[in-house]
Amino acid sequence: MAPMKVYGWAVSPWMARVLICLEEAGAEYELVPMSRVGGDHRQPEHLARNPFGEIPVLEDGDLTLYQSRAIARHILRKYKPELLGSDNLEETAMVDVWVDVEAHQLEPIIRPVVFNVITGPFVGRVCDQGLVDESIAKLKKVLEVYEARLSSSRYLAGGSVSLADLSHFSFMRYFMATQYADVLEAYPHVKAWWEALLARPSVVKVMAGMPPDFGFGSGNIP
Repeated sequence: MAPMKVYGWAVSPWMARVLICLEEAGAEYELVPMSRVGGDHRQPEHLARNPFGEIPVLEDGDLTLYQSRAIARHILRKYKPELLGSDNLEETAMVDVWVDVEAHQLEPIIRPVVFNVITGPFVGRVCDQGLVDESIAKLKKVLEVYEARLSSSRYLAGGSVSLADLSHFSFMRYFMATQYADVLEAYPHVKAWWEALLARPSVVKVMAGMPPDFGFGSGNIP
């Protein structure tokens, strides 16, 4: 069986979500590098893979997928369903809950911080400090919810790591490279959870391709 192909650039936070799941699953895959600056994602051959012109894209035989969370679920269903809580209906439900919390509560808050502090300077944009400060204030309230959950559960969906946790790495990796990373100091259970994620071999490997001072651009959509 031919290895799966993943199209995109490794520095993308959305790409990282897919790559970590591939590494966790021990799946054979080929990373097909693309140039954001060169506009590869807007070329006809890529638009045939994803009509929205976004990355990442996964090719698994005759199946072509886009949207990073959908790709992640497909990989884990196929190779490592236990990371979706497949043996326990309650845990599966909690995986879904926390993947959605990350998508709809956490990422929209930390994304403006990352774009303004890391990506903005790279492309010559002036930092919107007001938006950053507003985002940090919102983040503290969200982290209170995470702290409460992680004070009673080792991982977000239960006692073992799952997609619920792994999905958080993508933007948290860049947020934690900003001067606002010390916000986690006030949330010891969240900090311990994050440090446990950083120690995973899959995360170590993917993180090596995500230098914190690299502007990954705003043209990537999950």
